[in-house]
Amino acid sequence: MLSLLCLLSLLSLTTSSSTNEQPRTFIVQVQHDTKPSIFPTHQHWYISSLSSISPGTTPRLLHTYDTVFHGFSAKLSLTEALKLQTLPHIVAVIPERVRHLHTTRSPQFLGLRTSDSAGLLKESDFGSDLVIGVIDTGIWPERQSFNDRELGPVPSKWKGVCVSGKDFPSSSCNRKLIGARFFCNGYEATNGKMNETTEYRSPRDSDGHGTHTASIAAGRYVFPASTFGYARGVAAGMAPKARLAAYKVCWNAGCYDSDILAAFDAAVSDGVDVISLSVGGVVVPYYLDAIAIGSFGAVDCGVFVSASAGNGGPGGLSVTNVAPWVTTVGAGTIDRDFPADVKLGNGKVISGVSLYGGPGLASGKMYPVVYAGSGDGGDGYSGSLCVEGSLDPKFVEGKIVLCDRGVNSRTAKGEVVKMAGGVGMILANGVFDGEGLVADCHVLPATAVGASGGDEIRKYLSAAAKSKSSPPTATIVFKGTRVNVRPAPVVSSFSARGPNPESPEILKPDVIAPGLNILAAWPDKIGPSGIPSDKRKIEFNILSGTSMACPHVSGLAALLKAAHPEWSPAAIRSALMTTAYTVDNRGGTMLDESTGNVSTVLDFGAGHVHPQKAMDPGLIYDITSFDYIDFLCNSNYTLNNIQVVTRRNADCSGAKRAGHAGNLNYPSLSVVFQQYGKHQMSTHFIRTVTNVGDAKSVYKVTMRPPGETVVTVQPEKLVFRRVGQKLNFLVRVQTTAVKLAPGASSMRSGSIIWSDGKHTVTSPIVVTMQQPL
Repeated sequence: MLSLLCLLSLLSLTTSSSTNEQPRTFIVQVQHDTKPSIFPTHQHWYISSLSSISPGTTPRLLHTYDTVFHGFSAKLSLTEALKLQTLPHIVAVIPERVRHLHTTRSPQFLGLRTSDSAGLLKESDFGSDLVIGVIDTGIWPERQSFNDRELGPVPSKWKGVCVSGKDFPSSSCNRKLIGARFFCNGYEATNGKMNETTEYRSPRDSDGHGTHTASIAAGRYVFPASTFGYARGVAAGMAPKARLAAYKVCWNAGCYDSDILAAFDAAVSDGVDVISLSVGGVVVPYYLDAIAIGSFGAVDCGVFVSASAGNGGPGGLSVTNVAPWVTTVGAGTIDRDFPADVKLGNGKVISGVSLYGGPGLASGKMYPVVYAGSGDGGDGYSGSLCVEGSLDPKFVEGKIVLCDRGVNSRTAKGEVVKMAGGVGMILANGVFDGEGLVADCHVLPATAVGASGGDEIRKYLSAAAKSKSSPPTATIVFKGTRVNVRPAPVVSSFSARGPNPESPEILKPDVIAPGLNILAAWPDKIGPSGIPSDKRKIEFNILSGTSMACPHVSGLAALLKAAHPEWSPAAIRSALMTTAYTVDNRGGTMLDESTGNVSTVLDFGAGHVHPQKAMDPGLIYDITSFDYIDFLCNSNYTLNNIQVVTRRNADCSGAKRAGHAGNLNYPSLSVVFQQYGKHQMSTHFIRTVTNVGDAKSVYKVTMRPPGETVVTVQPEKLVFRRVGQKLNFLVRVQTTAVKLAPGASSMRSGSIIWSDGKHTVTSPIVVTMQQPL
């Protein structure tokens, strides 16, 4: 029987469409081992199942799945979906969702240098036998980042192919890009046939995002590299010799679940070691989440899955891709920026950032500056946002225009100003964006300023309008590339934050990595601003997003897997988490870019990745597929729900011995206490660590308990006699109720640190108090 929630999810569709019979795509899970012998293949069986619920029609399968998932996807009416789910061999019928993209000095900032003969790059021969599968918008194979010079033969284990298509012959692949596929059946089932004048029916990238993320993960060394002279230097991915396989699932209208699941299925079957996914959507229970289901199947086969946390920050509960078997990556800054300051007529200077690369404003000249939101030269609200058609050319011609962020893209606002005759643009953050700045390749002289800078400029304009003595003026001063910026890293304003909306016992994001203003490869036919009218050509572009942070971790995972082939995906994540750092280059706790205040574990998880230390973590927290099943049991998932995610008939009777969902052997510890009038509250965690350091080693514990909390660890000393030995410890947490308004919560954090004098193994511990409504 289908779970109640799955059924409710189907029924909810009746209210969301104009007619219940509007067909849409569903992903159907099948009891794989019950195929009747009369059907030569599973595909024949699936078609027969569809024919039985809709006689007289010719059913069309969009995809069949047989590696990370067992079943198919098809376009069905709601009536057909409900009929299908009554068949005895159907495990689940899951409505498709659409996902969206989460849109270089970073190897050096991370400490990965080619001259470092004893570091991570050397140990793994740069990961040359490892394959990273990038599920994204495809790839531009001609880029130098994907050249195969001095690479050995394709790894013998590789079973993938180079699928040819429009402007993508099979010769597009080489010993670097060893596989390429595209998946568009789900996209076209919803949107109709693609427009092949704007999209390629092939693995070729018509967006730029996939080329950028692939080169961050595994781009070769390319010199010189820059964007209009900004960030000039060597461009290199995290694992420059790792092989790449591109799986194109994202198109003009988004990335569709049925296609994403097909890409997971193909990638694991092809033999990838790491999957990098810079795509996400709303958080739903794992058994309704194609990314969670596909990634469980991948991890179950030993494939590490890295996914972006999302760009919904700085608000709380915004983190996505939160399944505990996925490594969820937030974004931080690196120690480089691109200052472009606004100088006002009153002498004040407002700091901003820009990647504008054309002719600058006349040196020493001050230009009139206007704000269409004042209602003078535009239609108020839309004028303030500089949306298309909102600016009066008579009002803006020859002037610098102040535009607020929101509605249309940042670079599109510049195009609107340019078309109306403006000479420059100042892009101001709103209150929600705070002080987080993103540099863009604008089409006219332009810079981005924080919310407080925008307020300062509006105040100046208002005062000048009242005095009427001298009209307001400004100019933009472009200062190029600045390095050794302090503080760094800082948690990027856009980086999605915890707590975890689906499993509060699992701290997400897991880690952060460089994600602001990252230089990486870019296709030929797409302008750097992403605006269709932008015909400028560049080989490298600078982008920001957790999309850029995720492939940093994918590449690092490949290096760690190459150095430690026996490590599981959970072991690799554990090494990255327990060695991460939370201190910036000034020696203080990392700041939050949006506020300038100190950031918390809900922003950065275990901290910022530290590749060298992850190479030799000392101890790891390992997790098996059966442990994840126990976790789902203790998360009150039904046996059917668990089967949907894990493809197994689960037995939850043993799981209760684990006690609660927080006892998953995760490298971080998180507990939520509901204050139902209780004064004292307590819980315990059981953890198992595996020695991957020195054979004979003794680890002693240090506790930094969260405020107002007592934490005890037993035993306080772990004595290992051999490598691979596992030892358990128990953590007790006791706390006292705090005064909270109904529905409110408070979070406190600390850490548990195991050390043998050589290795430091750190786990964050998070205590959340909630006052029920």
